[in-house]
Amino acid sequence: MFSPEGPTLRELAVQALSSVEHGYDLLAPKFDHTPFRTPDSVLDAVASALKESGPYDDGLDLCCGTGAGADVLATVCRTSVTGVDFSAGMLDVARGRTTAPGPRVSWVRADVRALPFTAAFDLVVSFGAFGHFLPRELPGLFAQVHGALRPGGRFAFPVLAPPRPSSPAFWMLLGFDAAMRVRNAVWRPPFVMYYRAFRLGEVRRALEDAGFSVALRALPEFGARGDGSPRVRMVEALRMPDGDGDGDGEGDGDGEVAGVTPPGA
Repeated sequence: MFSPEGPTLRELAVQALSSVEHGYDLLAPKFDHTPFRTPDSVLDAVASALKESGPYDDGLDLCCGTGAGADVLATVCRTSVTGVDFSAGMLDVARGRTTAPGPRVSWVRADVRALPFTAAFDLVVSFGAFGHFLPRELPGLFAQVHGALRPGGRFAFPVLAPPRPSSPAFWMLLGFDAAMRVRNAVWRPPFVMYYRAFRLGEVRRALEDAGFSVALRALPEFGARGDGSPRVRMVEALRMPDGDGDGDGEGDGDGEVAGVTPPGA
């Protein structure tokens, strides 16, 4: 699962026994060499899909980490790209990235549950971040994103179809979540990172309650499963005026895990 440039088992253990913020500070220098980073294939597919609805002026990468998602925004935004994360270590790595000529790029350290922006963006993206939020935090998080978007702005993120119960990946993710629950029951501070905590149907309802109109878009680069359902879809949540609009799209898809990239995906 890890390249030779990635973290050692001891480094991962130290990270897992830290808070989420400090754990990512420790992991930051080697994060891009772990399977926790969203694969380039997913980033490229989202960028391709967003080009069809763009261009946009100002974009925000929510929980930007080391900045891979900012590269997606740079392909579809004309004016500015902002990355926000609460890990100083991850942001230090992001600031060291080589950027091509294009929109201006800035990095902001902040808790995304209290975003320091109001109606500042036309597009918000997020990659692999939702496993770090408990279900009860979703409504507040989506309200923050809604407030950071201008009317008509878009919130987009990929969702992967969950592995079948007959597959080794299913049991690996189930075991990971179980281990994290045990860890958080006996150790403080908690480290919130769950791969199967959120269902797409729940995420969609929370988005609609926050004032978004929600649609689901298949990303054809990843093909379909045996039952014909997409392997990967993109959620597109449009900020509507207050009291306007209902969700639409391809159905709830309650089985999908929202915004989480499983190891090795």
